[in-house]
Amino acid sequence: MKYNCIIVDDEPLAIEVIKTHVENMGIFTIAGECSNAIEAFQILSSSKIDLMFLDIQMPGVKGTDFLKNLVNPPKVILTTAYRDYALEGYELNVVDYLLKPIPYERFIRAVDKFLNTESRKSLDSLKERFIYLNINKKIHKILIDEIVYVESVKDYLSIHTLSGDIIAKHTISAFELMLPEDEFIRIHRSYIVSIGKIKGFNAQNIEVGKKELPIGPNYQALVFEKLKYPHSKI
Repeated sequence: MKYNCIIVDDEPLAIEVIKTHVENMGIFTIAGECSNAIEAFQILSSSKIDLMFLDIQMPGVKGTDFLKNLVNPPKVILTTAYRDYALEGYELNVVDYLLKPIPYERFIRAVDKFLNTESRKSLDSLKERFIYLNINKKIHKILIDEIVYVESVKDYLSIHTLSGDIIAKHTISAFELMLPEDEFIRIHRSYIVSIGKIKGFNAQNIEVGKKELPIGPNYQALVFEKLKYPHSKI
């Protein structure tokens, strides 16, 4: 299996070093070589990228600031000539942090960490994830990956899935605890949405499936923090 990667660095020599290392490994397709965050964003918006080699110190937008503003970033290996950024990089949950000049042996170790995360992801994808709910004295199996959004109506939940809607007598707060917290987000006292199925959003609404759902005023800060997008930019 080959993985798509991009190299983001304003120094041509640094790009060449990483490019040579990548090509020597033979497991990546280089989808782009970018000298700034704008070029990288254009590729990320139009292509499926598995791994991004991202330089921290770039003119204009710093690499870490660019990463903080991405809604669904790929896996990232940070590169820099400065040791001082290591802590900031790990706080952003990156795969690894490489100090320039990058030795091939150290590069291999970083890529090995990426491959380990992909292996765990592959194993998880083989497992059918589901929730059991008791509805009208019958146990129903609801696949987590099919849930688009959940709506609370008085004492009932309407669980909107790719296969249809399911009505259950259940509280939204209890149902929220059953869901993977990194994949779902409470946007309103009456709504939970699947982050992976969000099509777009603004300060007031989130578009998911064929619906626009309101973001509750008390949930705005949490929503934008979880979506990794600054509220001030909307």
